[in-house]
Amino acid sequence: AVWTGTDMIVWGGFNGTSYLATGSRYNLTGNSWTTTQATNAPSIRAYHSAVWTGTEMLIWGGYWDDLSTEYFLNDGKRYNPTGNSWTAISDLDRPAERYAHSTVWDGTNMMIWGGQNADFYFDDGASYNPSSNVWNPISSLNAASPRAWHTAVWTQGLADPMMIIWGGSSAAGGDTNTGGRYWP
Repeated sequence: AVWTGTDMIVWGGFNGTSYLATGSRYNLTGNSWTTTQATNAPSIRAYHSAVWTGTEMLIWGGYWDDLSTEYFLNDGKRYNPTGNSWTAISDLDRPAERYAHSTVWDGTNMMIWGGQNADFYFDDGASYNPSSNVWNPISSLNAASPRAWHTAVWTQGLADPMMIIWGGSSAAGGDTNTGGRYWP
């Protein structure tokens, strides 16, 4: 879910039985729900990320299974609540498919880091700029160890803002109590 300043927007997820490709907007003032447009919307997914840019919600990555096959996603969409419409996020230079990654918004870019898929826990990520519709890799040099299910924050307001990640599950199967800092 993301908060727009007036509405909470939710998309996708898992309801205990099915993976979802639906969403809604909740308006706090009106105490009302509005269904988001399904045309051009992201595919079925859970364990994905969402950020609010100030004008759009960006959805990226995720996972779903149909009981016979697991699907790990490395695609995303942009949702504009004013037009109730979806557009694609560029596929060019996008990071590997993953879920349970962290995501922050730095005021210009969505940064994703870590996560896992069927074969890997990641210690890398990418930065996506919606103005140019371009992905750029985030280096894994001196990065925290590979992990998923961790937290991340953006330290907006500091003279030298950064993304800080902490905790999560490691490839070795245990929980971590370590983290790292990334300066774009």
